[in-house]
Amino acid sequence: MAKGKGRGPTPKAEDRHWHAKRQRARAAKSAKRTGTPTLGPGGRGKAPVGQPARQGRPAGARRATGETPELVTGRNPVVEALRAGVPGSALYVTSGGDDRVRESIKLATDRGVPLLETGKHELDRLTDGAVHQGIALQVRPYRYAHPDDLLKGAAPLIVAVDGITDPRNLGAIVRSAAAFGAAGVVVPERRAAGVTAGTWKASAGTLASVPVAQATNLTRQLKAYQKAGCFVAGLDARGGVTVADLELASGPFVLVVGSEGKGLGRLVAETCDLLATIPMPGTAESLNAGVAAGIALYEIARRRGA
Repeated sequence: MAKGKGRGPTPKAEDRHWHAKRQRARAAKSAKRTGTPTLGPGGRGKAPVGQPARQGRPAGARRATGETPELVTGRNPVVEALRAGVPGSALYVTSGGDDRVRESIKLATDRGVPLLETGKHELDRLTDGAVHQGIALQVRPYRYAHPDDLLKGAAPLIVAVDGITDPRNLGAIVRSAAAFGAAGVVVPERRAAGVTAGTWKASAGTLASVPVAQATNLTRQLKAYQKAGCFVAGLDARGGVTVADLELASGPFVLVVGSEGKGLGRLVAETCDLLATIPMPGTAESLNAGVAAGIALYEIARRRGA
């Protein structure tokens, strides 16, 4: 009887020599995209300090929602972020460390942030090669409010920012908004600073009480606020009135702050009901956006009787 020419049954994919290599490549690609590590087969990694090993993603990591966790790396940045109250979802540490690492571990433990002990190579991969000094803080993704949520109350005060790309400037504006009773801050969804660890630090923790909303289109959102009864004033050097003379600031009011260099965009400026300026008798041509917002909000709060 003639023997068959076949080579036997086709092996399963997991039995082929290239399968493990492909799985590792896919896991690395997924970790780079989501910001969350896949620590070995089945998602197992080293157990959190003082806790049994857990399956899957570290606590607080988002699944595929389009938002990736931010990592703060390095001993000084991490301990400063924790001191400032930046909300963390995981603290990755290698063995050993100095006083800053020990303080970071204590601060994280006191606030219920999971501690995950990991190796140097794994931390290198997680931080994409950044200098981490054996420690990294994963920052919890910020949950933005809806712009309409800021309209609560009889006479809301809202701050909108246009062209602000430095997270620290945004944090300073949020801090001023908290100091002078604003209901919240609106930022454009694209080409603008969002809430990062730097924003949290610059806000001195006030982000915990002042909501930040994202607008798909800032001009359209300002028009929506006008339809809702708000008066919209933009800060601009070309303004026809000073911030101290904003008579309508006592009612529902939106203050629009532009960037230090370019100021307000053309469409945003045209949408405002008026443009207001801050008199500067000195030699400086402009103010930092956070400083300008603080001065204007002080004058608005004074007029509102705060």
